[in-house]
Amino acid sequence: MVRPLLLQRIERRFARPLAFLVLLHLIGSVAYRLIGGDQYTLFDGLYMAFITIATIGFGEVIDLSQSQTGRAFTIVVATFGIGVYSYALSKTTAFLIEGEFNLALRRRRMLKRIEKLEGHFIVCGIGRIGTNVARELAVTGREFVVIDTSHAHIDAFREHHPEAPWLHGDAAEDELLQSAGIAHAAGVFAVVGDDSKNLVIALSAKQLNPRVRIVARCHEVGFIEKIRKVGADAIVSPDFTGGLRMASAMIRPQVVTFLDEMLRSERGLRVEEIEVAARHAGKRLGEIASAGPDHILIALRSGGRWRFNPGESLVLAGGEVVVAMATPDGRKALEAQFA
Repeated sequence: MVRPLLLQRIERRFARPLAFLVLLHLIGSVAYRLIGGDQYTLFDGLYMAFITIATIGFGEVIDLSQSQTGRAFTIVVATFGIGVYSYALSKTTAFLIEGEFNLALRRRRMLKRIEKLEGHFIVCGIGRIGTNVARELAVTGREFVVIDTSHAHIDAFREHHPEAPWLHGDAAEDELLQSAGIAHAAGVFAVVGDDSKNLVIALSAKQLNPRVRIVARCHEVGFIEKIRKVGADAIVSPDFTGGLRMASAMIRPQVVTFLDEMLRSERGLRVEEIEVAARHAGKRLGEIASAGPDHILIALRSGGRWRFNPGESLVLAGGEVVVAMATPDGRKALEAQFA
């Protein structure tokens, strides 16, 4: 996906002057061949056209000393050639001065970096909600790619996360999702401001990678079931969630304070979940992991049933989910142990 994006920039700049140069050389080649006569080849005509258009002053291979038509044609070709070369040079200068070439190179390196990602997340829409999503991913040490149609939104996000990979464009387009590594992604956040656009993003992402988990933002209640039907695994309504948060702040303020302080922790402390691989079935929890300085095991969920404060003697089954409070390093350690 790198070359088409780069070529689009170059084509917009240079397609017209290059096409005119090619046409001018073709016309000049044929015309000089006809003016010179049968003793000259078409390549001789091309050479004459080139030295005339480029104004480099090499010796003429076709004698025009006795041909007024040839001299007049040379004047016309040289005039047009100088104009086209000047126009192309101005375009090249603008291309380099504006930093587009450097931007294209940086973009190429970034896309190569995205191609190497696996198990990452794609944040579609980097407005207020998308920015908070991406910030949470960054704090907890997870890799992600952001996509937005607004350069202003991307620039504002990159002020705080300059190393974060990003793509400019419509996340509903299959090509852009493929460029973001949808085939190897763990999840997609459809959080643009338009519910119908989030629906299309969810549909496109699920078609490109049926295994990917999709969390979508939705304001209108009427869109919730529609987005769920096209493949969204979870749907979040900011208005509904905000109402629950306000109620919680009123009736359980200490819990909300604890969660807020945890989210502000510089260590990136979070309540995380880790799936137990099938190969650990029949093993005791203590054989694989126990409480440590970077994590605390809180609960185990199996078949819709919760077992809190699991002891080391607890026998595991494949597919169970361990819930732990952990730092990013602690989470990675647990993921490695239970993999």
